[in-house]
Amino acid sequence: MRMSVTGVVMALTVTLSSAAVSASSPNPAVSTVKGAVPLTSVVPQPVSIRTANGVAFDLKQSDAIYATRNSSDAKDAANFLAGLLRVPTGYPLKVRDVPAGAKPRGIVLSLGGKNAVTKKEGYRLDISRNTITIEADDRSGLFNGVATLRQLLPVKVERKQQMPGPWRVQGGTIDDAPRYAYRGAMIDVGRHFLPKPDVEKYIDTVARYKVNYVRLHLTDDQGWRIEIKSWPELTKVGAESGAGGEGGGFYTQEDYKEIVRYAQARGVTIIPEINGPDHTHAALASYPELTCDGKPIEPYLGYPKSDEGVLCLDNPTTYEFMDDVIGEVAALSPSPYFAVGGDETFGRTKEQLDTYFAKIAKTVEKHGKKPMGWMEAAGSLPAKDSLTEFWVPGINEDQIIASAKAGSKVIMAPAMYTYLDQKYTETYPEYPVGQTWAGPTSVEGSYDWDPEGQLEGLPASAVGGVESTIFTETVFGINQMENLAFPRLLSVAEVGWAKASSHDWKKFEPRLAAQGPRLREARVNYYLTPEIDWPLGS
Repeated sequence: MRMSVTGVVMALTVTLSSAAVSASSPNPAVSTVKGAVPLTSVVPQPVSIRTANGVAFDLKQSDAIYATRNSSDAKDAANFLAGLLRVPTGYPLKVRDVPAGAKPRGIVLSLGGKNAVTKKEGYRLDISRNTITIEADDRSGLFNGVATLRQLLPVKVERKQQMPGPWRVQGGTIDDAPRYAYRGAMIDVGRHFLPKPDVEKYIDTVARYKVNYVRLHLTDDQGWRIEIKSWPELTKVGAESGAGGEGGGFYTQEDYKEIVRYAQARGVTIIPEINGPDHTHAALASYPELTCDGKPIEPYLGYPKSDEGVLCLDNPTTYEFMDDVIGEVAALSPSPYFAVGGDETFGRTKEQLDTYFAKIAKTVEKHGKKPMGWMEAAGSLPAKDSLTEFWVPGINEDQIIASAKAGSKVIMAPAMYTYLDQKYTETYPEYPVGQTWAGPTSVEGSYDWDPEGQLEGLPASAVGGVESTIFTETVFGINQMENLAFPRLLSVAEVGWAKASSHDWKKFEPRLAAQGPRLREARVNYYLTPEIDWPLGS
């Protein structure tokens, strides 16, 4: 009799506890409702998951998407979600206003009020039979919640055509917030130009995984990719070239503004990057007066860094030029940061770099932005409010640590883990593109690292985030770019979002595998690596 009572109590306890899952628990990707995606399949790993057994929300044609009244941020997130859902469902899904805290039938995006979310960019996603509620205290939190909901809807939500229902979501609650404030992706359009629709497609894909910054590497030795009205030869001459003589082109200022708006509509901020004082051959070929001797140079079509692509630091025209360029691009960019390059400054003295970056930082600040530079610029950029990016061990490390202790934040992008232009493997014939100087890098390799363990002596509190980068010397077009970036970018996204205690490849691999059918439906040309046990439909 005692054993029977104990068994009943245990059964009731399990039923009533709603199958709670935390980041440190096993990852059984099981839904308790037929046709629903398990809450435990999300990438990046949420902080806390509680599945409600037997509960599901079914989206109906009569449903609406509700946004907190008088909140443009909530309405922006609601409009994005409605736009995502209308085509595959065929439902009208009108966007309506409600008071903060209201929970009518449908999907509710609630900003502020008495929400339980207090961490920046955090959100609570609550799914009941009648209502899906995303609560957050800031715009980013709402978009992060929408990104999670997008993964919990059926895979067919990614179709660009109407599909039959049901549109079911497993019941439960997810409480979530990021480990780091900066979770970036860099696209090099300088070596080879990437047309605006392809940039937007890449942005849409990374936004699914809570990447919140996309840095556009707009200029390099091989090409200048942004219209500057006060220096028109930059796009008449400098934009015509590309690595190997291919991949020319540029964005008009209107193109660039459209990219910025497209990203903002998905909760992503575009950071512009104008290189200097090296990697500037395309600018010098356009304007010989930027060189030290005033002599014209031919456009550069090579693959490595150009020896001639160095700004003359004693030339006053250099700083007039940078002021005009930074001013025009900053005016188009709502980003708080402006990237000024600074990598591979071989042959420059510390005094030269200090002088150059002091002037450039003042220019950036004059135009309302905070400077961001590669690790070689650490110590030369002012520490307060600046970002420096770590990309390889052994360069300027003492200056990085000193700058970080003085207030600079360090973005971790170690090439051996996060440079997505590195090949997956040297042995497969399908990789004529990509490089191996820091690789090859497997998917597991792109996951198996800790941002706070890359530089001895760097305070953990100085790590501001992570960034996955893709340089395009040997990458030609969006198909090759996607194949190199995905699925490894998902690894870096998880490293930047999920708390360290949840880091476990064996638990990450099945969640990553579940993204295969979604990427396929979205027509993303990802690599079907044999490391992953991909499900049917991948």
